[in-house]
Amino acid sequence: MTSLVSTEWLAGQLGSPDLLVFDCSTYLPNETGDKVSGFREAHVPGARLFDIDVIADPETDLPHMVPTPGRFAKLAGALGISNASRVVFYDQHGFRASARGWWMMRLFGHEAAFVLDGGLPKWRREGRPVGTGDAPPAQPRPSSRTSGPTASAASATSSASCARGVRTRAAERP
Repeated sequence: MTSLVSTEWLAGQLGSPDLLVFDCSTYLPNETGDKVSGFREAHVPGARLFDIDVIADPETDLPHMVPTPGRFAKLAGALGISNASRVVFYDQHGFRASARGWWMMRLFGHEAAFVLDGGLPKWRREGRPVGTGDAPPAQPRPSSRTSGPTASAASATSSASCARGVRTRAAERP
């Protein structure tokens, strides 16, 4: 299976016990609206928010930096994600931030991560059902090697190198 899934495929898979769907939307500072209000207005049924402002490294001044493997495992587990989960990301704009959720899952060794082709705009254009209001409660999963996403040493090293490079480039800007 590819990393991109169709709205038709997702509609057929909704309700599967191993499937988790996440809205990974972000809004730029100059945009009206916000991810939480947008989610409450309309979301794929059963979806939850995957907030890259929360699932991030709190020890840096830079926004959206990748968290440590332990923090990621803890937060992913709190969202109900386990190694047995199939995880689909979409966003309210189509494709802006959904790939970030997919990338983080893959970075930390979770292969069964996917992006919804066209995101919520395509889902809605096709007249598919939407949920409104707050997300359903998550069923937290333990954050361990056998039941939560984990990172290989190479991924963790790559993440740390990337963060150092971004900090260096950010410091060089006027």
